[in-house]
Amino acid sequence: MSWHWRTIATVWLLAIIGAILTGVLATPASALGWIGLTLAGCTLVTLGLQIATGTKEGYVKRVTLSITGAMVILVVATVVVCVVYGAARLLSWIS
Repeated sequence: MSWHWRTIATVWLLAIIGAILTGVLATPASALGWIGLTLAGCTLVTLGLQIATGTKEGYVKRVTLSITGAMVILVVATVVVCVVYGAARLLSWIS
């Protein structure tokens, strides 16, 4: 079962990369949309990777861990993006 963790960690890494790219490249108006698309991509990759393993035992657990982990990562990224964009907007309003 230990090699299954690689497929779960791959999805989590994809979520981290997507969150970083969203924070760096997206505009404040489109950031939440890109976070949602990142979660959709992580879901598709999860299903593909878990089906590709060809192992029935633990399928639901692996999919749940992958998607839940990606969701937690993206929730944290959403909070960070909102705080950063909110602080930048507040500073521009004060100036």
